[in-house]
Amino acid sequence: MDLGARVAERLGPGAVLALCGALGTGKTHFVKGVAQKLGIPPAEVRSPTFTILSVYDEGERPLYHFDAYRVQNPDEFVELGFEEYAHGDGLTCIEWADRVTDLLPANAIHLQFHHVAPSKRRVTLGAPNDASGSENV
Repeated sequence: MDLGARVAERLGPGAVLALCGALGTGKTHFVKGVAQKLGIPPAEVRSPTFTILSVYDEGERPLYHFDAYRVQNPDEFVELGFEEYAHGDGLTCIEWADRVTDLLPANAIHLQFHHVAPSKRRVTLGAPNDASGSENV
């Protein structure tokens, strides 16, 4: 959560965070930290796996929280108005973003979440298979 808050304080309106990693690697907890920094109670943030999108607009700016885990094809994201959210005045977080890579804006920030130990995670900055080199955060 602390990392999510630190990242959120450095991002402006319209930023898109593409979060990838296996189940239980901390993607939703990261988003809770983002929410907290925006003034949204973290307890309100839950993985939108079944709804695909949760909008939290009670903070200093909106948080658009997408979950592509159950998306069958990118058209589902388009039908939700993804492009309007991704280019809006809020901050967009997309869990399982690797399922909708073709829709992500070129300036999306990619974060890879990895299990290291039962209570330890590693977050890597960079798209999956990024040949330019990734950075641990």
